[in-house]
Amino acid sequence: MHISPDNILIWQWQAFQLNATLLFTWLNMLLLTAGAAAVTRRLGRGKPMGRGQNLLEVLVSGLIGELEALGLKPAAEFLPFIGTLFLFVLISNLLSVVPGYQPPTGSLSTTTALAACVLVAVPWWGIRRQGMLNYLKLYLQPTPLMLPFNLFGEISRTLALAVRLFGNIMSGSMIAAILLTVAPLFFPVVMNLLGLLIGVIQAYIFAILAAVYIAAAVQVQEGEAGKES
Repeated sequence: MHISPDNILIWQWQAFQLNATLLFTWLNMLLLTAGAAAVTRRLGRGKPMGRGQNLLEVLVSGLIGELEALGLKPAAEFLPFIGTLFLFVLISNLLSVVPGYQPPTGSLSTTTALAACVLVAVPWWGIRRQGMLNYLKLYLQPTPLMLPFNLFGEISRTLALAVRLFGNIMSGSMIAAILLTVAPLFFPVVMNLLGLLIGVIQAYIFAILAAVYIAAAVQVQEGEAGKES
């Protein structure tokens, strides 16, 4: 039993290695790109919508509603980043029921990379909306003595974001493997169904937490700007 797809070596040539994490990450990217191209190729109005367009509109409308509820307006500005995070994690988790597939989200390196994207996106949007000086003031509140604690909190919540996703996916895979050994007929079916549900929930939680962190940076600074004016 492999705890992480990082440990599954697919191909090696001298110092170059291709493990399961890299292979299935690129596979996910290919599936998302091909799916987006297929769904958006015949988008249009005034005619019956296909299943792909209907599903896409439901998904986009739902994400926009969630972003607006968090105060991220206009939602279209944040949708590409948050939506991509959600879809990547969702596809990775849902495909875990396919025999032989190793979800990249079961690798701490992948979840850390996703969390690092959030870590960069938070100050990027904060600085973009309010400017460098106003954003940096956030780390000095309520007193400059809180600077190291605020910085540590920023890093620790990003680490928690990565570990939470990795832990849930990795533990689910391990439990399914154990039950497959104990009762190979009944329990795997139940665990796969439960894994699909957990996968959707984890994708939603990851995307929403990323949006919450961005919204906190943007809205706090907007509040400060309003007081100064």
